[in-house]
Amino acid sequence: MRLATIRVDGGTRAARVHDDHLTLLAAPDVGALLADPSWPDAIGTGRLPATGTGRLPLESADYAPLVPNPSKILCVGLNYRGHILEMGRDLPSVPTLFAKFAASLVGARDRLVLPAVSDQVDWEAELAVLVGRPIRRATATEASTAIAGYSVLNDVSMRDWQWRTSQWLQGKTFEASTPLGPWLSTPDEVGDAADLEVRCEVDGVMVQRARTSDLLFRPAEVLAYVSRFITLVPGDVVATGTPAGVGAGREPKTFLRPGQVLRTAIEGLGECVNECVREAE
Repeated sequence: MRLATIRVDGGTRAARVHDDHLTLLAAPDVGALLADPSWPDAIGTGRLPATGTGRLPLESADYAPLVPNPSKILCVGLNYRGHILEMGRDLPSVPTLFAKFAASLVGARDRLVLPAVSDQVDWEAELAVLVGRPIRRATATEASTAIAGYSVLNDVSMRDWQWRTSQWLQGKTFEASTPLGPWLSTPDEVGDAADLEVRCEVDGVMVQRARTSDLLFRPAEVLAYVSRFITLVPGDVVATGTPAGVGAGREPKTFLRPGQVLRTAIEGLGECVNECVREAE
């Protein structure tokens, strides 16, 4: 099953994604949908039916951020071996975590705003995990059953702000900087995301290519680890880290420029395609 949040007149709606169309559901967005513990059965039995227009052609979809207002966006840094090595770090023994805020999210086809105060905007293609039920102090096995599905995220990073201190937050959560979408694919659709190709392109040039099988800490392990100190709730987003190939790891360092197109794709999960625009000063 694939689910998306679509912009419609007056706001947003959750939708089920089919091969050539979307069926609008009686929920305002995917986050609200996941908050209903019976959501899989509700969709399957029609208790969350289409209302109003009901059906839209897939090519006309205006994707909002998959979960517009998650209670938490948690991210793992340094989780692909190749990326850890290119950044000159040792392999960590536990996940390296930081957070983002909801205002950083944009949709899968939205423009990506390059902040006026940064000239070192970098790409980071990532597998995103969507939480489907509350978990606290879970084992990895328990956490795996709480995964609602997977999506595509780019943890766009303002390196000149990230590296001002040893804490990364200020470089990771600029407004309108983090594409998330286009849809959620349930675990059965993508083999629990165990071995999916992750790709990132800038103006059609491949800059990152890896497989999720190279993750140091698997999604269920990350969720279990986080659940030891905070309760994860439906709609929470966990970004699992980026592979090698970021701009800051190149020689010379390379960063995004206005007019470039950033394409982030994961096998079976679709792609985000975002044109870079400079923020008005």
